[in-house]
Amino acid sequence: MIATVAQDRFSIVTIFDSEGPPPAWQRMFGWPSGGAAHLPIHSAGDRTIWAAKLDRVVRDADRAVLLVADGIGCAASAWWARLSPSDYVDRIAGALLFPSGDPTDTGFAAPRTRLPFPSLVVRPGGDAAPPAEIGEWGSRIVTRHRQPDRTGGSAPWHNAQRLFQRLTRQVVEQDIARAQARFGGS
Repeated sequence: MIATVAQDRFSIVTIFDSEGPPPAWQRMFGWPSGGAAHLPIHSAGDRTIWAAKLDRVVRDADRAVLLVADGIGCAASAWWARLSPSDYVDRIAGALLFPSGDPTDTGFAAPRTRLPFPSLVVRPGGDAAPPAEIGEWGSRIVTRHRQPDRTGGSAPWHNAQRLFQRLTRQVVEQDIARAQARFGGS
């Protein structure tokens, strides 16, 4: 499923298997609660159609896009980032990824290459180690040990977005420092 939610700085695109359990961000943060488009992924043909729809959603977004993916959506997003035209991928500010603890849940392997945008993998405490391909995405991995607090309305979700922005700033600052050291700039 793909759903777009306009929030503050980003156009948020949520990606998850609509036939599975509720997405992790609903369980962990309690928001967003619904989706605008239903897009199950069952076969290679469905993945192609899904990717074309994601291309359209990203192209039509009125601001930078934050991908928020759960389970099968993580692998699908990684493949989309690898195979879609750079015009679309360049519009992605980053991704919040909530992978399944079971690598067989996706139905297909995820690419083992670095994602072309900053990403944050959010895992519940107590899950097994993430699959190897997630380590190769270049994502920051955060383990969440607290229980969800759904009484706060959208506050937990806004906190998640702020965490992503803070980590993104750190990645950008680190990349700039590395480039300056390499090329002698100031």
